[in-house]
Amino acid sequence: MGALVLAEGGTFTPPGAEAFELPPLFGSGYWGEFTKPMLLAIIAVVLILGYFLVASRKLKVVPTKGQFIAESLYDFSRNSITRDQIGAKEFKPYIPLVLALFTFCLVNNLFGIIPFFQFPTLARIGFPLAMSLLVVYPVYHFVGIRKHGLGGYLKKELAPAGVPGFVLPLYSLIEFATKFFITPLTLAIRVFAAMFAGHLIIVVFTLGGSFLLTETSSWALKPVSLVAWIMAILMTFLEAFIQILQAYIFALLSAGYIGAALSAEH
Repeated sequence: MGALVLAEGGTFTPPGAEAFELPPLFGSGYWGEFTKPMLLAIIAVVLILGYFLVASRKLKVVPTKGQFIAESLYDFSRNSITRDQIGAKEFKPYIPLVLALFTFCLVNNLFGIIPFFQFPTLARIGFPLAMSLLVVYPVYHFVGIRKHGLGGYLKKELAPAGVPGFVLPLYSLIEFATKFFITPLTLAIRVFAAMFAGHLIIVVFTLGGSFLLTETSSWALKPVSLVAWIMAILMTFLEAFIQILQAYIFALLSAGYIGAALSAEH
């Protein structure tokens, strides 16, 4: 990213969206390109599957550190997300999905602060959109239709009891737009925007510090580079917290949408 630091005349050019346009690792033309975010998504899947398989292979009464972490992730996804959002009667079939969503978001977000990787996969909008539109969106509508029937589900969502008749057309229109269009988009945009902004802020401070140290002729400004790097370190810790929080929010909202689709009332 060093090329982003300088513009004509040696002035600092803050990085922007171009910082997320990575060159392809290989491939081009008809078959498309294979990029670093694609590789990171695959690595995340392999890491998650491999870790849980190894950690659960020889379970012990007194767990090892690896088993303890795996069990903690499972218990958190099961009890603090899935059961709380879906309810004690119907939550069990959805534990694997919520666990997968949480851990996949978590690992891909944390890639943004791990050396060598240093890129949050979900900062590319295609990945959170795929998770929302191709996984969460069809699941919560499918389970709602399966439980209530197509007519019953649409009535529950678009025309619930108690809505006055004179506002029902407007209410139904708003609910239709929300449930079938806005909800899956906001679910994806929320995590994308947080990862995009956090990564960009860290890049700005890092490159700004490098510019002040190596490109400015004023010795009075060079010590300021240390301030920029300290800010980059502090922002990295803050970003780590946000990355964990956003993975939790994505899984929490996904479970909440499933719970709302299954509920008897709107």
